[in-house]
Amino acid sequence: MAKLAFLGLGVMGAPMAGHLQEAGHEVTVYNRTASKAQDWANAHGGSMAMTPREAATGADFVMACVGNDDDLRSVCLGDDGAFAGMSSGSVFVDHTTVSAAVTAELYAAADALQISFVDAPISGGQAGAENAALSIMCGGDEGAYARAEPILQPYAKFCRRIGESGAGQMTKMCNQIAIAGLVQGLSEALHFADKAGLDGRAVVEVISQGAAGSWQMSNRFETMLDDHFDHGFAVDWMRKDLGICLDTADDNGASLPVTALVDQFYKDVQKMGGGRWDTSSLFKRLQNIG
Repeated sequence: MAKLAFLGLGVMGAPMAGHLQEAGHEVTVYNRTASKAQDWANAHGGSMAMTPREAATGADFVMACVGNDDDLRSVCLGDDGAFAGMSSGSVFVDHTTVSAAVTAELYAAADALQISFVDAPISGGQAGAENAALSIMCGGDEGAYARAEPILQPYAKFCRRIGESGAGQMTKMCNQIAIAGLVQGLSEALHFADKAGLDGRAVVEVISQGAAGSWQMSNRFETMLDDHFDHGFAVDWMRKDLGICLDTADDNGASLPVTALVDQFYKDVQKMGGGRWDTSSLFKRLQNIG
């Protein structure tokens, strides 16, 4: 078993850190709101630290799951950052969805300190984190990934190295691009069924068994029809992710017309006061305007 640090105890990070502790690792946690870290330590039997550096000192692996590029920089760099406390040969695993640019920046900063850096964004939402069923897409050096992969198993349903540093983040962008189109398509199908006077549940029961079936359809159609959007991945975070996708597409020449359109639909949801609603609230947008 290893000595670990986990930075960031949101709806994803807290259960992920819990799975690591339950697997027998020695886990020290850090959270910007210290009371959350103390509550986690009280619940799981691990320990908490007041700074990322303190949490990372002596750790073999440091995991992070924070909010955005600036949040990640803040827990990695500076006198109180994790890198300042990590030893040569240790591994930093970033589960945050961030830009490829900040990944390149932090990979280089870690490498200069002889620390390995693996970008390892996750998919599966809060339920996946709680049920240890996350898909983890990784980028980084082969040796660093080989060392980290067994450590990630307590919360992974599937874990794979896609390529060199940044490949994990690029793969997460593909994930978000695919989800945006799927959720909009499902929303339009349910909206159409309603306007046609059909029983949406009966419609999904049939079409989910054919080519239209998807995870989004299986796991979100009932809550969408029930007007229930206070679970899962928030619209505010999805817009952050889609912004990363669209900025990166500008750099690499990819054409993302549907993604750009759905991003604007999510902007409409934010204007409706739904920034913290689940991403399936695209259906509520259609109901409001239709």
